[in-house]
Amino acid sequence: MRGPGQTTSWPTENLKTSKTTSPKIRVLVVDDHPVVRRGLMTCLAGRPSLTVVGEAADGEEALQRVAELRPDIVLADINMPRMDGVRFTEELRRTSPEVRVVILSVHQKAEYVQRVIRAGARGYVLKDTSPDELVQVLESVHAGNIYYSPQVAQTALTRMVATGGTTPNAGWISRREREVLVKIASGLSNKEIAAKLGVSVRTIETHRERIMRKLNLHSVAALTRFAIAEGLVSLDGEPPI
Repeated sequence: MRGPGQTTSWPTENLKTSKTTSPKIRVLVVDDHPVVRRGLMTCLAGRPSLTVVGEAADGEEALQRVAELRPDIVLADINMPRMDGVRFTEELRRTSPEVRVVILSVHQKAEYVQRVIRAGARGYVLKDTSPDELVQVLESVHAGNIYYSPQVAQTALTRMVATGGTTPNAGWISRREREVLVKIASGLSNKEIAAKLGVSVRTIETHRERIMRKLNLHSVAALTRFAIAEGLVSLDGEPPI
């Protein structure tokens, strides 16, 4: 992690660092890279307000660890095997809504930010955040605040302004169109999609045209970004497990 940089909370609030109290904030660290995971645990170790209660390598393991360890906050990567950080956040919100999630990632693209916001994460921090700032973020989120790194907040606001505050959603297309969209976003050609769905190539072309018209998206790249943002495919372009 690089040195300290300017931080702001999103949408308008400033970070509020709570006074050290007992019990400490219980943190679970989730990342599929052991070196990164250990580095984060080392950064957080010895902080007066925090205690690292455990670690996990992916979202599925993290759900088990949450049930066992009952952390206050989960600090999770976004790209992980089996269950990524966004789907983990969605599931945790359903099973343990009292546990707060802070996403720590290198990504600040709009589709990632949009999915994280929709999933209900209380924070989204970039991996170039300094250790001291990261501790402040965890304290702030534990105190009930929401924190998004300035670059991430700017990405979200830019998308909101560009779309007039409204964005297309998967409810605008039919179930069959959604199936076609998922396969397009997974990298399949019209011919491959037609073979998988047992229809003609012309039918798939018609579905593609309707999808693009309904969503006002006019390239495969745009459709793929939309599918990721809506959670129709995972962040690596594969359908959710």
